Amino acid sequence: MVFRKLPGVSASGMGLRLSQKFVFLLFLSGLVTLCFGALFFLPDSVRLKRIFLSKSESQPATAAGSGVAENDAVERPKRPREQERPRGVTSAKGESGGGGGGLARFKALARKTPPSYEATEERLAGGKAQEDLSEKASLPASAAAAFSYKNFRGCLLKNPLGKDGGKPGDPKTDERREKVKEMMKFAWDNYKQYAWGKNELRPLTKNGHIGNMFGGLRGASIVDSLDTLYIMGLLDEYSDAKEWVRNSLDLTSNGEASLFEVNIRYVGGLLSAYYLTGEELFKTKVLDLGAKLLPAFNTPTGIPRGVINLGSSGSSWSWGWASAGSSILAEFGTLHLEFVHLSELSGDPVYTEKVMNIRKVLNKIEKPQGLYPNFLSPVSGNWVQHHVSIGGLGDSFYEYLIKSYLMSDKTDEDAKNMYYNALEAIESNLVQKSPGGLTYMAEWRGGILDHKMGHLACFSGGMIGIGADDGAPDKRQHYLDLAAEVTHTCHESYDRSATKLGPEAFRFDSGAEATATRLSDRYYILRPEVIESYMYMWRLTHDPKYREWGWEAVEALERHCRVESGFSGIRDVYTLSDNHDNMQQSFFLSETLKYLYLLFSDDDLLPLEDWVFNTEAHPLPVVRKSCLQDPSSAAQDKTKSG
Repeated sequence: MVFRKLPGVSASGMGLRLSQKFVFLLFLSGLVTLCFGALFFLPDSVRLKRIFLSKSESQPATAAGSGVAENDAVERPKRPREQERPRGVTSAKGESGGGGGGLARFKALARKTPPSYEATEERLAGGKAQEDLSEKASLPASAAAAFSYKNFRGCLLKNPLGKDGGKPGDPKTDERREKVKEMMKFAWDNYKQYAWGKNELRPLTKNGHIGNMFGGLRGASIVDSLDTLYIMGLLDEYSDAKEWVRNSLDLTSNGEASLFEVNIRYVGGLLSAYYLTGEELFKTKVLDLGAKLLPAFNTPTGIPRGVINLGSSGSSWSWGWASAGSSILAEFGTLHLEFVHLSELSGDPVYTEKVMNIRKVLNKIEKPQGLYPNFLSPVSGNWVQHHVSIGGLGDSFYEYLIKSYLMSDKTDEDAKNMYYNALEAIESNLVQKSPGGLTYMAEWRGGILDHKMGHLACFSGGMIGIGADDGAPDKRQHYLDLAAEVTHTCHESYDRSATKLGPEAFRFDSGAEATATRLSDRYYILRPEVIESYMYMWRLTHDPKYREWGWEAVEALERHCRVESGFSGIRDVYTLSDNHDNMQQSFFLSETLKYLYLLFSDDDLLPLEDWVFNTEAHPLPVVRKSCLQDPSSAAQDKTKSG
């Protein structure tokens, strides 16, 4: 007897009466029905169905081009705050989605490109098709369908790398360009040997530096260098950088990051790498990172705070040193280019809406003398102090106004009007002429001028230059002349130092002209702004002096900043006994060397008709909306342009 006898229960039928048997069997059949029903009819039950169904039944054909099995989406773990992620944005781990055919796409493009660019693409094509399929699978369908890389390439007027990689016909210029390329390889090789994966190289001590600017993100020099390596044809080095991004760029950090620095270096670097190469890896990463920046805009005015936690909390706050918890003009004003492209790639307008709201706030409030002070409260939307500078704290806000207009294919009239109105106020209040005839940008403190110009302000020569042709007809030559005068002044700040490198800030008072009078202003940290203006002025005028000035900078960098294991800034440009600061800044690879390389290249390397450089020198393409919607118009435009 299997069952024990229980008191009061009949022994017949295993101790169960007929009515009890009926109830028991009814319960048992209901339980079995419930279990098997759950296996077959509850949603997302693919793995359980596989246990009972044949192989052919458990793997139904996916939609054309999907390339991802249904179970892949089911098995992916849910990440924190994922429900709050904006539409069209995904994590690097990715959701299932459409996309594919990467190799066919690039072969089609290669047939349209000159041999030099075709060779570059073929050099990088090994294994790329499968990589693109994998990365596209990690984008949601909305993002995959929102942007066609093939259509984008068809809308460019010229090939990004030119007819022969921008190689100049003049042997002397080509030799100088090759020297800059050698400097880049030297800087990169030493970074890779001693600081791989860290943010910057310390060349004297031969180790890496992480710092606290990027909130736990690593590899700033790698992401900053992707496009520089690519356009210089350093393809082995580029491939190493790409693989590091694929395998080691961790976007799940939980630290305090500068919204500004992460945007211009990481977002800008990944965007430009994607647009230049078409690697879906970069698109996936940048959309994931872009989503992590959005909580910074959660303020009463929509003006973002300067510091963002990239982790799950998404909390943000203002810099402790910023006056009265304010946000900084150059930081919240230097997001527009990148965020517009995040919307382009993701198909989600939220990014563009965020930066357009910044403009709305700025257009509503009164501007003293038409000027934009450097500090603004993200709570009240009012200016906190009346300190105006075209250098630090203000600089790239103005740069992004004119570049937003250019990047919009000259359709963003609001940006254009804001820029020229700001430039008029700058000319009226800040532009000064020294007794020696040098034109400079002073700083403005509540109506009182401080006759100081920072190295950072030297970008303004190039900025005024690229905006000259779109100003009022009677002012175009005036703007080009002003750009040349400011660039000349910045060259003088280099030429008047013992090292032929410029100080961090220079003054025009007490008899001083274009020289630093304070010990704290005498350092040079491999900054690019003066060379940036040389490059733009060369492209605009082809005056050979700009290339000569650029070569003077190359010689000075070699003589005073090149050390055994990389390049280092120096603490005093006025003494020949070099005192190095032991830091190879990531922007040296991204900006300084790139601008020098472009200066000695033909104009068809990253032509200004197609590309706008963000403030970290990452090239972003002009957005031609009409062409992207009707790619056939691109061929007509190219035919018209010859």
